[in-house]
Amino acid sequence: MRFKKILFFTYFILLFSIILFFTFNTFSYAADPKIVSKINSAFENIEKWLIKLSTPAAAVAVGTGVFMKKFSFGDEERIRTAKRIIKGSLFSYAFILAIDLILSAIKSLVS
Repeated sequence: MRFKKILFFTYFILLFSIILFFTFNTFSYAADPKIVSKINSAFENIEKWLIKLSTPAAAVAVGTGVFMKKFSFGDEERIRTAKRIIKGSLFSYAFILAIDLILSAIKSLVS
C-alpha cells in the first residue's frame, strides 16, 4: 500500500512538472525580466558614454603628442615619447571603435 502511494506521488509530481514546464514556457513569450532590461539599458548607456568620452580624449592625447614632438627641440627621447603617445592614443581609439562595431554586429545578429 505504501509503495503505491509513493509511486502515485512520483508520477503525479513528474506529470505536474512536465505540464508546468510546457505551460509556463508558452505563456512567457521569451520576455526578459525587468532587472535584465535595466541592466541592458545601463550597459547601452555606458557604451554611448564611453564613445562620447573617447573622441575628445583621443584628440587631446594626439594634440599633446604633436605639441610634445613640435616643442622637443631635437631631444630624441621626447620625440620617441611623443610618437608613442600618438600611436597609443590612435590605437586605443581605433580599438574602442572596433569594439563598438563588433557589439553592434552581434546585436543585429541576435535581434
